[in-house]
Amino acid sequence: MKNDQNSAAIAKLKVVPLPHPFRLAAIILVLSLLALAVRSAAMNPKLQWPIAGSYLFNPLIMNGLLVTLIVTALVMVIAVVLGTIAALMILSPSRLLSTPAKVFVWFFRGTPALVQLILWYNLALIVPRFELWLPGLGTIFSISTNDVMTPLVAAVVGLSLHESGYMAEIIRNGLQSVNQGQREAALCLGMKPSLLMRRIIIPQAMRVIIPPSGNETINLLKTTSLVSVVAVGDLLYSAQSIYARTFETIPLLLVVTFWYLVVVAIMSIGQFYLERYFSRDNATRQGKGMLKATFGNAFSVRRRVTQ
Repeated sequence: MKNDQNSAAIAKLKVVPLPHPFRLAAIILVLSLLALAVRSAAMNPKLQWPIAGSYLFNPLIMNGLLVTLIVTALVMVIAVVLGTIAALMILSPSRLLSTPAKVFVWFFRGTPALVQLILWYNLALIVPRFELWLPGLGTIFSISTNDVMTPLVAAVVGLSLHESGYMAEIIRNGLQSVNQGQREAALCLGMKPSLLMRRIIIPQAMRVIIPPSGNETINLLKTTSLVSVVAVGDLLYSAQSIYARTFETIPLLLVVTFWYLVVVAIMSIGQFYLERYFSRDNATRQGKGMLKATFGNAFSVRRRVTQ
């Protein structure tokens, strides 16, 4: 009887959450500062919002945005390929392979991207011509370096080598995150190293590789603004070419900022779904499969025993 009365009394109790006055004050302060910042930006006539809106879909701006996206995609693909090769070389037990790969990563990750862009753009000062010379045949191929190393090629080569240093470390870390016991078990089963890498290592390493790779891609998109230094017609260079004539610097920079934010937002959404796909938990599905297999085997044994 007492237990029933106690249960009824407990059920009537009202749970009151702990007060958080400092949290509420912080929220009010942040919202107030945000409202002031938005109001200040919206009411500032020097930002010239109508002019910025008129340039938002300008053909030159759109063409620059397309060049930025193309350069980002090309550089990221090349960087992933070079980074994967460098990561595998670093993980090789042979020092003849690991040492050059470590030097490659150290050099291209350690030098600024802008310095590399300018160096590749001025490669003709070091190597005036690309020539192929064979003994007995002489020069069979010769071309001017300036004809090959155009601004776009210099931008792609410089950024690809710079980014591959970071991707090599990301991929190496992802490959090393897979438990060594799985490698040994797969090799004991007679699995070849190439099949082991495709079936066992890479699918599990992607969970570790995808998040930093997505961040590097977003960072690379913003780093492509450096190619305007070597006269590649990207988004920033297109805006610069317009405000050099019209002197409407601030509105054009606002347009550039807007498009970078839009593309980064889209890429962040794609990164979110990629991370969720590769980080999906298979424990529940595997657990159901194990229970089904266990009870299915038990049922079969019981049938055999009864028969």
